[in-house]
Amino acid sequence: MRQLVVIKGAGDLASGVAHRLYKAGFAVIMTEVPRPTAIRRTVAFAEAVYAGRVTVEGVTAGLAAGPEEALDKTRKGEIAILVDPEAKVIKALRPEIVVDAIMAKTNLGTRMDQAPIVIALGPGFIAGRDAHAVVETKRGHYLGRVIWEGEALPNTGIPGEVAGFSEERVLRAPADGVFKGLKTIGVAVTAGETVAVVGKVPLYARIDGVLRGILHDGLEVHKGMKVGDIDPRGERDYCFTISDKARAIAGGVLEAILHLLNL
Repeated sequence: MRQLVVIKGAGDLASGVAHRLYKAGFAVIMTEVPRPTAIRRTVAFAEAVYAGRVTVEGVTAGLAAGPEEALDKTRKGEIAILVDPEAKVIKALRPEIVVDAIMAKTNLGTRMDQAPIVIALGPGFIAGRDAHAVVETKRGHYLGRVIWEGEALPNTGIPGEVAGFSEERVLRAPADGVFKGLKTIGVAVTAGETVAVVGKVPLYARIDGVLRGILHDGLEVHKGMKVGDIDPRGERDYCFTISDKARAIAGGVLEAILHLLNL
């Protein structure tokens, strides 16, 4: 059987990693929470938790009920998704490789002894203590760099700039309550247009662009929580393809794995 990778998290960055590793010949199982809050749902395998199956750039992921069913899906050529917030599948299946791609900005329980190769994404991990390698996730000169000693750059809380816009392109919940989107991913929106509601409170776009991501309907949100993303470049195709950031990070993960396999 192909070498097994368990990826913790199945958001858009984790999915970019999963897609790259799958294409490189690895068997991939991903873990998620019962109600994922992925924003870029058209390119996030986490959407399989709601839909049962999802395809991103020709690669299909299917929801599995347990570790054995997940393994069976990988044998049939799919990525498997497990609702497994504590990633218990790692202990059950003993994969060769574990990747923490939760993007929580802190370590939620990943240990270097969980697998022969353990890789973590972004801040909150120290290479050589929590994982064998850490991959930089901050946009800029070092994006995708493999870190063998130390840690990734700290989280600033400021979204990366796209076409001159940073915080303005992010949609944030205007109140606490239940989220409902009024626009679908890929549609053009204009500044001031209502794109969603939280309870009865409208959420307005702050810039013109294309709605690149929006939260799943029915989720409880809190005021200020990120619930959507507008791409000011206006390219609809970008909404349905893996981002440059995810591809760069995925390249770093693959580099680290191949390096450690050849040691």
